[in-house]
Amino acid sequence: MVPSPPMLNLRCVCVCWAVALSYGLLTAPLIFAASPAEPLNIVVTIPVLKDLTEQVGGPYVHVTSLLSGYENEHTYSPKPSDLVAVRKARLLFKVGIGLEVWAVSLVKNAGNLSLLVVTTSKGVALLQDVAHDDAAHGGEEGERGNPHIWMDPENAMVMLQHITDALIAVDPAHATEYRANQAAYLRKLAQLRGELTERVARLADRRFIAHHPAWPYLARRFGLQIIGTIQPQSGGEPSALQLHGLIAAIKKDRIKVVVSEVQLSQRFPGLLAKETGVQVVVLTTLPGGLPHTETYLDMLRYNVLQLAHALEGP
Repeated sequence: MVPSPPMLNLRCVCVCWAVALSYGLLTAPLIFAASPAEPLNIVVTIPVLKDLTEQVGGPYVHVTSLLSGYENEHTYSPKPSDLVAVRKARLLFKVGIGLEVWAVSLVKNAGNLSLLVVTTSKGVALLQDVAHDDAAHGGEEGERGNPHIWMDPENAMVMLQHITDALIAVDPAHATEYRANQAAYLRKLAQLRGELTERVARLADRRFIAHHPAWPYLARRFGLQIIGTIQPQSGGEPSALQLHGLIAAIKKDRIKVVVSEVQLSQRFPGLLAKETGVQVVVLTTLPGGLPHTETYLDMLRYNVLQLAHALEGP
């Protein structure tokens, strides 16, 4: 019978290692891999905020948008998965001004005591709708105005500042990176704004009919003119008198274009097109709503160029 090898004494092994270390016999350092910090869990209400947050946060953030780009931001109904996402989040970015009336109860039901909710519209000079709808355009903070502020790139800069400040507040270790990313994105935004301003300046006719009041900020920034609105109040339907008035204005003033949105029904724009021959241009107020609009810059470029092309039509 072959004898078993002798068992090593654990105490002896430890002593040998200690001696070896003391005489420098083991020169290779003992390396312990540090686990990388987890990215910040952030929830945003609409895709615009997702893109802006990712532009600033880079690899240090994980962003979930409650809306995907196809839904109507006014009438969205949160899903159970949204509640779970908010419970796990450190930050929640929203527009405010009553755009996301459904977000208040969502945050309350999530019960996340460490959640920081940031309203990105603070400090923006708000435009008032002609037909004021308090339910849709008034927020819990008491603001009153049109909530589609991100359609103006200058307002997007204000929103970006709120996002940057919040990221630095909860993650000061990466403040330098956040500020550098913000500055780089602002340069891109300024360049695109200049290009689009130059494009619109060449238009002889800048008038259009809007489907619903999502376009006043874009119109003001780029020198466009909204002649009328099909649905002045979100969720409402135009009366027969309103439609007759729009049809008469289109014919009298020779309006070429109706601007609609992919998130809305095309019933009423289609009716105007049938009665007057006006061209309906379907755009998007949310990144991802249409092909080639995946980012905020893509969306802004797409909307302005498509509208400019339509306005130049016969």
